Amino acid sequence: MSIEGPWPDHLLTLAEWEALPEDNSRRFELAEGVLVVAPHPPAGHQWVLTELLVQLHDQLLPELTPLPAVEIVVFEDFPATVRVPDIAVIPEAVLRQRPVRLAARDVVLAIEITAPGTRRIDRVLKLAEYAEAGIENYWIVDLEQPATISAFELVGREYKLVVETSGTLSVTAQVPLTVDVQALFA
Repeated sequence: MSIEGPWPDHLLTLAEWEALPEDNSRRFELAEGVLVVAPHPPAGHQWVLTELLVQLHDQLLPELTPLPAVEIVVFEDFPATVRVPDIAVIPEAVLRQRPVRLAARDVVLAIEITAPGTRRIDRVLKLAEYAEAGIENYWIVDLEQPATISAFELVGREYKLVVETSGTLSVTAQVPLTVDVQALFA
């Protein structure tokens, strides 16, 4: 999407969001109808994302796929919310349908890697949004030293912190996964 001329002066509907022209120069999200624009993450952030994708890919069952930076419709009704987590784990069957964006119900795990300016959004706002949307698992990779991964599991309509570690993350919810946090920075 590329915004030519004046910026939107009203809350966008999901249809208006979808009609915006494609623009890969920045990262765009829609938060309760408000267009949110951010720069692409820096190289160190991308390195951690790539290393985490490799670790996940090697452990996930064949019917699950980790995808970087894919749009998720968190809330479809007005005012709509569309988020772009750093990684979304989805069923292979959903990927085969070639959706333009994902529905929150199709996401098994959403992962956000904090960056300057996103820590509060990831730890408070997205935590609440993803829980309300019913995403079963949510991880936050915090790059502030010592780097940590916090793994949350949906219990009822709220997330429960399962583990927070700067060592080795081991979870068994839905899919057993182990992530060596320090190896993400090697």
